Amino acid sequence: MTIIFSPLKIVLDNESDKFIEMSSDTTDFRWGKDPIARSIEELLQYGIINLDKPPKPTSHEVVSYVKKILDLPRAGHSGTLDPQVTGVLPIALSKATRILDTLLLAGKEYVCNMMLHKDVEEEKIRDIMKEYLGEIYQRPPLRSSVKRVLRTRKIYENEIIQIKEREVLFRVSCQAGTYIRKYTHDIGQSLSCGAHMKELRRIRSGPFTEEDYLSTLQDLFDAYMWYLEEKDEIPLRNIILPMEYGVKHLPKIFVKDSTVDSLCHGAPLAIPGVSKYSEKFIKGELAGIFTLKHELVALGEIQLTPESVQNSDHGIFASVKRVLMPIGTYPSSKSK
Repeated sequence: MTIIFSPLKIVLDNESDKFIEMSSDTTDFRWGKDPIARSIEELLQYGIINLDKPPKPTSHEVVSYVKKILDLPRAGHSGTLDPQVTGVLPIALSKATRILDTLLLAGKEYVCNMMLHKDVEEEKIRDIMKEYLGEIYQRPPLRSSVKRVLRTRKIYENEIIQIKEREVLFRVSCQAGTYIRKYTHDIGQSLSCGAHMKELRRIRSGPFTEEDYLSTLQDLFDAYMWYLEEKDEIPLRNIILPMEYGVKHLPKIFVKDSTVDSLCHGAPLAIPGVSKYSEKFIKGELAGIFTLKHELVALGEIQLTPESVQNSDHGIFASVKRVLMPIGTYPSSKSK
């Protein structure tokens, strides 16, 4: 029997992205490459996987499995999940691990099964859940890797999916660093009955969701074996995404070809080198700096406000914080 795989359409930009054009530049295809066109060898160096973490192994152990399957010396994950927690665990390969910090601060979304310790009226449960929206105070639990000081976290949404006897199934969208185990404990305290987290699944981490490109360890193993034995790249390409997918949630700045090499050397990005940029951004936030082929060149900290960019033709738009593209990928402006 012949197995037929169809390539997925991988979208590197958000549909809601709107850009302001500063010049009508084109790109030279003699250098650089569309991220979607990277070879498997290049994806193993600059790729990221939206992995469905199984229960029981730690996040670190899952990364070890990925390295063993792909025979890679280096990989890393973003946003640790407890052993019994399942769901979205972005895993960056090789040199793509340099973008993981951008995912740590990105919003998260979970589906939680909360077990109440006593019977509570449904109306009371719904009323208390409404109080746990917006900014909440939270002290990290004893088994946490951060200092146990009282801090604020934002809960963007919570939605009760089902209430069955003492079990409350709900979805919660929250700021990075929110402890859902503590969240359920505090809700139980407010209900005067006590509660604990029975099950938890992460369904979103930054731009990664369980609806898009989610793969299991078995999927990865099968796809890699298929690539090695059958020389068919499609299954593996449906799993290993270009690292650019991992920064979809950041503001974007697209630069001219002549600017790329200086950025690879760590030079700041000046306004004259910009071709277009995201309409919405905040001074001081991190942005992805891209070529016109949508290759990620570097991560940079925005130095200007939207108003100052529109009203000036000079100045530093962003300072380079981390270079992702190798020097020499594009020629220097002096060598042209």
